[in-house]
Amino acid sequence: MRLENDEDFDALAAAFADLATRAGVIAMEVLAAPTIDARAKKDASPVCEADEKIEAFLTPRLAELLPGLPIVAEEAAAAGAAFARAETFLLVDPLDGTREFLARSGEFTVNIGLIVAGAPRAGAVFAPALGQLWFAGARAFAAKAIPGRPAPPPAAWRPLRVRALPAEGPTALVSRSHRDAATTAFLETHRVAATRDVGSSIKFCLLAEGAADLYPRFGPTMEWDTAAGDAVLRAAGGGVVDPTGRPLLYGKAGEAYRNGPFIAFGDPAAARLY
Repeated sequence: MRLENDEDFDALAAAFADLATRAGVIAMEVLAAPTIDARAKKDASPVCEADEKIEAFLTPRLAELLPGLPIVAEEAAAAGAAFARAETFLLVDPLDGTREFLARSGEFTVNIGLIVAGAPRAGAVFAPALGQLWFAGARAFAAKAIPGRPAPPPAAWRPLRVRALPAEGPTALVSRSHRDAATTAFLETHRVAATRDVGSSIKFCLLAEGAADLYPRFGPTMEWDTAAGDAVLRAAGGGVVDPTGRPLLYGKAGEAYRNGPFIAFGDPAAARLY
């Protein structure tokens, strides 16, 4: 697949959306079992059979879609795989929100993102339990989708655009499972009209569709946690910045693809408040 213009990136995003939707049925099959096999990784984060099965489904299909392009995937990284530094590469989080998944909440997602020159250029986020799909290349869209089925056709796509900052102030999204003291302090010391607890990369997508305005994150995340949602948000007119105000950078191989603190926003006016 060529990656030369906006139409190419839009087509790639649609292909990612199709793969994520098809992979979603794996999560739902595991979720339907009476018990879910899970364990703690070296960093104490949980991993379950759904993470591993979805990654095993996605990796060869992405390699076929984009031959020769490096694929940095969460569970391969956790198993000690080494990834060569590259300007263009894929980031895969097979199951973002594993804690929510194990709690049998619907707020977990399948995530595929393309990075070019340090920035996300295409991505897809699918929430199988919610039947909700978000994806973007040059343009951002959302659609209802059924796990295991092909992604819906273009006639079913809804264009996404961030909303203007409300006069009463921003609505902030915070992590349901990772809220920390820094986030609490931020919310207490800045003008925020309302807060919502939301799991996984869905937070980026809610900003992209104009349902909220800010997502401050001060605890650790990995690039595969954020890339797909960041791609959707940027294409919808929003952004993600680090504490210096610069766009969140991807491809930090020397830091094992770890992100620092960031603030994701819809209307850039919301980011300028802080």
